[in-house]
Amino acid sequence: MKKKLALVLAIIILVIAIVGYSFYRKIYQPNVPESASILIPTGTDFQGLIKIIEPYVNNVNSFIWVAEKKNYPNKIRAGKFRILEGMNNETLVNHLRGGKQETVTLTFNNQDSFEKLAGRVASQIEADSTELIHAFLDIDFMTKNGFDKQTAIAMYIPNSYDFYWNTDAVKFRDKMLTEYKRFWTTERIAKAKEQSLTPLQAATLASIVQKETAVVAERKTVAGLYLNRLHDFWPLQADPTIIFALKQKYGQDKEYKRVLSKDLTIDSPYNTYANFGLPPGPIGMPDISSIEAVLQPEQHQYYYMCASVEKIGFHKFANSLSEHNKNAAAYQKWVSQQGIKR
Repeated sequence: MKKKLALVLAIIILVIAIVGYSFYRKIYQPNVPESASILIPTGTDFQGLIKIIEPYVNNVNSFIWVAEKKNYPNKIRAGKFRILEGMNNETLVNHLRGGKQETVTLTFNNQDSFEKLAGRVASQIEADSTELIHAFLDIDFMTKNGFDKQTAIAMYIPNSYDFYWNTDAVKFRDKMLTEYKRFWTTERIAKAKEQSLTPLQAATLASIVQKETAVVAERKTVAGLYLNRLHDFWPLQADPTIIFALKQKYGQDKEYKRVLSKDLTIDSPYNTYANFGLPPGPIGMPDISSIEAVLQPEQHQYYYMCASVEKIGFHKFANSLSEHNKNAAAYQKWVSQQGIKR
């Protein structure tokens, strides 16, 4: 009898040990074979979560078992999560349920339209381009913060910013407003005022400088030239503004490598040959180097510039019309030799 009891007890202990070990393995055995980042979209249910997580774990059934025991199906958090090699289900579920996201370093350069900005941003966070454009052009938001449809693009300063992947369109826009205000310090506003410019006007001129030259070392010279014209009440006569006006009229996808005489008569507030002063707003997003060039321009007596034929990508500057005409004639000859008609 005692032997039978001992045997039964031993069997019970063995069963408990086996069951206990099975539970232990489900909970604590490493289940992530290698480190990875996973994306969990907003609104994902548990079945959707299983499809997302399955490629990243050794045993999805054990993950499901632990997740259900910890009530994770009712506490799914959206975002981008970094899971680490060797994580067990206990650690993995706690990590995902706790919402401990990794940040996304979102980067955009100088885009020349809200559509292009939205596309660039949407490729890096969850918000889609349609939602972003709607947020960018929200009339109440723009009016409240001193922008309109022509100037609002100045609020988005090209740089790298940290976001959570599941940031929505409104939160992205609002953070950009915060970054815009942070950028325009008292010192920068004072420097703009020294040039008789507001921050928005400085951004508008900087966008022209940006389009005029890709050579960062030239930007202060170009900014100084345009400021000379502005301060002396000369028209800017900036070819990039003509190209902007042409694209507004004929489509953003059309390319213009050459501005023709007939283009200078286009009816547009962005035509800086026909209109004095600055256009209604930026013709693109100026980067920080172009804004700084406007705030701290080179002091000189240049009023004219023309693309250089000796140093492609650079410009020749002049302080007299006769000197400029010589430079322009050399450039027109070179352009014709290259067969560039438009």
